[in-house]
Amino acid sequence: MSSLTLDAEALYGDLLQGLRLQLASYDQPPLLVGVASGGAWLAQRLQKDLGLAQEAGILSSSMHRDDFSQRGLASSGQTLLPFDVNGAHLIVVDDVLYTGRTIRAVLNELFDYGRPASVKLVVLVDRGGRELPVQPDLAVARVALPASQTLELARADDGRFSFQVQDR
Repeated sequence: MSSLTLDAEALYGDLLQGLRLQLASYDQPPLLVGVASGGAWLAQRLQKDLGLAQEAGILSSSMHRDDFSQRGLASSGQTLLPFDVNGAHLIVVDDVLYTGRTIRAVLNELFDYGRPASVKLVVLVDRGGRELPVQPDLAVARVALPASQTLELARADDGRFSFQVQDR
C-alpha cells in the first residue's frame, strides 16, 4: 500500500463546484454519463446534487477495450443510456484518468448509440501516464503514481467516497 492520501469527499465537492460553473454556459443542462463503475457512482451523485432532472447514464468500456482478448468481459457493468444521445450535450464523468484507453473505449461505445452534439470529460483525479491523446476538460486533482500502483474510487454503504491505492 502507498502512503498517498487523497480526500475523495473533498475532491467530490470541488468537482461539484466546477460542474456548477460549467453548467452556467449551457442553454439546456447537459446529460451526465458515468464510466462504470467509479465514474457512474460520481455521475449519479452529481445528478442528484446538481438537481438535474435527467437520470445519469452509464458507459461500459468492456466491448471496445483494446485488451479485450486478454481481459474478456470485465465486470465493469453494462451500458445504460436512459436518453437519446443524438444531438445531446454530454459530460462523461470518470474517477481516475490514466492511460486514456478506457476513455477511448467508452467513446467508441457512446458513438454506437448515436452522435452527440458535444462531449466533455471531467475526472476526479488525473494521474498522468497517458498513452493516447486524451485530456480532461476538468480534473480536480493531479497526482503522480508509479505504473506499479492502481488508484481506484471506492464507495461505502452510506454513499461516501474514498480512494484505494494498491500495488499491482
